[in-house]
Amino acid sequence: MIPIYWLIGFVVLVGIEIATMALTTIWFAGGAVVAFILSLFDTSIEIQLAAFVATSFVLLFLTRPFASKYVNSQTVKTNAQELIGKEARVTVEINNVLGTGSAIAGGQEWTARSRKPEAVYTVGTVVKIQGIEGVKLIVEKLQEEA
Repeated sequence: MIPIYWLIGFVVLVGIEIATMALTTIWFAGGAVVAFILSLFDTSIEIQLAAFVATSFVLLFLTRPFASKYVNSQTVKTNAQELIGKEARVTVEINNVLGTGSAIAGGQEWTARSRKPEAVYTVGTVVKIQGIEGVKLIVEKLQEEA
């Protein structure tokens, strides 16, 4: 394969990475560099393609966790998962059929839905947070201890 094609591939892949900053194509750009170097030595297209694929996946699996840690370090963590297992108080009746419901948890009001589709929780009911789906609390009525 003509080396210029690997260079074009490299530039396109780096351009996509710069545009998205998603750490998706940079690994393949590295593979294109290795294939480019091999193409300078007149190796067969099969070897170039194999080197491209192998290098891309080795870079992906060995460096992605490290790169993700530092590149995405500006991501704001909300600690919302810490709410799971805690109590919340219903502020708007939770009714999955009607698509209504809110609850106060951690000092903030959240949209809330019942874990059991048929359950309805009235205003003032204390519920236990079973999970979070998107921006909705998934709750269940707090069981009274005997």
